[in-house]
Amino acid sequence: MLKAVIVDDELKSRENLQILLNDFCENVAVLALASTIAEGMEAIRKVQPDILFLDIQMQKETGFDLLRKLDKIDFEIVFTTAHAEYAIEAIKFAAIDYLLKPIDIADLRKAVAKVEKKLSHNFLRERLDVLIQNFKSDSSDQYKLVLPTSDGLTFINLKDVLYCEAMSNYTKFHMKDNSNYLVSKTLKEYENLLVEHNFFRIHNSFLVNIREVKKYVRGDGGYVVMNNEQSLDVSKRKKEAFLNKISGTNLI
Repeated sequence: MLKAVIVDDELKSRENLQILLNDFCENVAVLALASTIAEGMEAIRKVQPDILFLDIQMQKETGFDLLRKLDKIDFEIVFTTAHAEYAIEAIKFAAIDYLLKPIDIADLRKAVAKVEKKLSHNFLRERLDVLIQNFKSDSSDQYKLVLPTSDGLTFINLKDVLYCEAMSNYTKFHMKDNSNYLVSKTLKEYENLLVEHNFFRIHNSFLVNIREVKKYVRGDGGYVVMNNEQSLDVSKRKKEAFLNKISGTNLI
């Protein structure tokens, strides 16, 4: 049985989540509800939860303020939010789970199932550090990305990625140092996450870091040459959008 604490400044949100957990997640016991950071800290101290459901925005406080005050985090966290798109992006980069309000039952069950698998409590502090660092970063060059791989978690700098390659329902990250990482997420998921950070999907199989494209060679669709001399095809239907993206550079 997973011990849970809910921290949310809205009474209705706290109670609704408690009801959903009681009705649809029989392996979760909600042992405390809190409406402020101070109450949340006390509840965590008393309950020593396995999972914390934490609202991001709470009046003048945020869930991140609570996390910064904790000396030790030996439980999993699921953020809850009704907005804050940038916060959601940062959470995805750090491989931490979140739920959008109003909370969907299927999404809630998935989040609880992930916690049950216990990805690795040893890495939670590092994931939170990535989350906070990305919030403070002014440039994608300073961003970090957490990759859930078969043997745990890998922490990479976004600027060190050459390109990502679709491998059925997996994605392979090709790095500047010639290493690579296979991740059990689709290329589409990473396209949605990285498109605002100077990445472009040139083909069904390839999502490239534009800063690592050495040149573009014209053709039916053409192809790009990456800084490691790897050539990657550009699909016909992606060609025009890609050329618009790199217009004004020295790639064409």
